[in-house]
Amino acid sequence: KANYFSKYSKAPVICKLVGRKVLDGVGQPTLEVEIYCTVKNYEKRIGSTVMSCHSQMPENALPETAEADEKERNDSVNTAVEWVNESLNTMLRDLKPTDQCKVDKMLGEYFTKKAEEKKEIQKQEEEEAEAALALTSCTPSATALPAGKKAAKPGKKVSVAERTIPPAEPVESVLCGSLAIGGTSLAIAKAGATISRIPLYLHIALLKRDQDSPKEMTLPLPMVTLLNCEKSSPAKLKLLKEVMLIPPVQLSLQQGIERILDIQKEMMRLLELPGKAPQALKRMSHLGCLITGCDNLEQPLLLMQTACNNIGLELGRDMYLAINCAAHELMDYVKGKYEILTGTFKSPDEMVDMYTELINKFPFIIALIDPLRKEDRQQWNNICCALGSKCYLIAEDAATYISKLKIDQNINIPTCSGVVLKYINQTKVSDLIEITGLLDGQRHITILGSPDGESSDDSLVDLAVGLGARFIKLGGLSRGERVTKYNRLLAIEEEL
Repeated sequence: KANYFSKYSKAPVICKLVGRKVLDGVGQPTLEVEIYCTVKNYEKRIGSTVMSCHSQMPENALPETAEADEKERNDSVNTAVEWVNESLNTMLRDLKPTDQCKVDKMLGEYFTKKAEEKKEIQKQEEEEAEAALALTSCTPSATALPAGKKAAKPGKKVSVAERTIPPAEPVESVLCGSLAIGGTSLAIAKAGATISRIPLYLHIALLKRDQDSPKEMTLPLPMVTLLNCEKSSPAKLKLLKEVMLIPPVQLSLQQGIERILDIQKEMMRLLELPGKAPQALKRMSHLGCLITGCDNLEQPLLLMQTACNNIGLELGRDMYLAINCAAHELMDYVKGKYEILTGTFKSPDEMVDMYTELINKFPFIIALIDPLRKEDRQQWNNICCALGSKCYLIAEDAATYISKLKIDQNINIPTCSGVVLKYINQTKVSDLIEITGLLDGQRHITILGSPDGESSDDSLVDLAVGLGARFIKLGGLSRGERVTKYNRLLAIEEEL
C-alpha cells in the first residue's frame, strides 16, 4: 500500500544547501557542496560533490608567489562556502534537482552579478588611487613617458624578440568564490541523477540529448601519465611535462589498464638499473606518475620503447604515446624563444620543425598537447598543416577557459584537433553540455582533463562518459584521488 501511495507523493525539491571547506588530494583547501531535499515530507541528504582546484602554479614557482597563491585560494574557498550557505541556499530552495537548466541559469546570473560588483569596487579603488596620486605629485605625468623610453638602447636584441613573438595574453582572472558555482551545479546534477534513480553518466547524456535516450554509449580512451620529466632537476630536458600511454581501441579498458601497469612495472625496473638513467628519481608526482630527469628529447621515448619491447609489446600497435609539452611554461620572454633543454633555445618556427622531425622519427606518438603557446597562432596553423594527418594537436592551456569559449561562439582557440576541458571555478554542467555540442559540431575532439589539485570525487568520469568525450586525462595510476577515477571508469565499463 505504501508504495501505491508513494507514486502520488510530491516530487522531491531542494530544501537546503550546505557548503564546507575540505581538503583535496594534495592537502589544499577546497569546497564541498551537499544537497538536501524534501522527500515524502522528510529532509534527506541526497548527494554531495567536492570540487577540484586548478592551480596555475608552475613547478618552479618562487616561495613568495606560492604563499600569495595559497592565501588567495583560502580566501576563495571561504567566500565560496559563504555563497553556498547563504545566497545560493536561499535562492535554490524549492527547486527540483532534476531541473538542471533552470538551476544553472540562476547560478550564471548570480555569478555575473558578483563579477559586476567586483568590477565596480575595482573601478572605485582605481579612481581613488589616481586622485591620491594627483594630489601628491605636482609634476604632469606626461614627462614620465620619454624618460621611460630610454631604457631600450637601439640595436639591442631584446626589441627584436619582442617584435617577433606576440606577448603573453593576460591570465583570465578568477573571481574569488567562483568554486561555489561549479560545485553547486555539479552537486545538483548528482542529486538529479540520484532522484531519477539513474547513474550520473546517463543523467548527463539525457541532459545533453534533451532526454532522448542514447542508442549506445562509448567509453573515452584513457590518457595515462607514466612519466614527468622534471623541469628543475639537474638533468637538461625541460620539454616533456607528461609522457602518456593510450591503449588501442580494440582492448577493453580493463585490458588496457593491465597492459599499462605492466609497462609501468618494467619502466620502474629499467630506471633502477645502475647507470641506465642517472637522474631517475624514485618519486611520485602529484599527477600520480614517476618523476625522472632526462638529458635529451629522445631519451624518455627510447626508454618507453625499451620497456615495451622487453615485455613483448610494440609501440604503435599494442600501445600509443601522447605528450603534454606544456610549452607555455618554457617561454623565455627576454630571448623570445622556448628553452627546451637547459641553455638550448628555439623560436616558435624552429619548434614546429622539431615536432615534425620528432613525429616522423617516432610515429607512435599520436597526440601532442600544448606544443606551443596559444599566442603563436601562425605556428599552430603551420604545425596543423605539417602534422594534422599524423597526430592529434590538442590545446589545453592554449584553449581559453570554458567561460570564454562559451561567449566566443567561433571558439577562440588556435587551429587544432581538439581541446582539453576542465571542470573548475564557475563552470556549470550546462556549459560543458553546450561546449561539447559546439566542439562536436566543429569536428573537434573533446578531452576531459583532471586539474592539478585533484579531489577524490569521481564525477569527472561520469561527465566524460555522458558527454561522449573521446579521451579522458586523469594523470597516473597511483595516488588515491586519481585511482578512484580509473576505478569508476572500470565500473562504468562493466555496467555498459
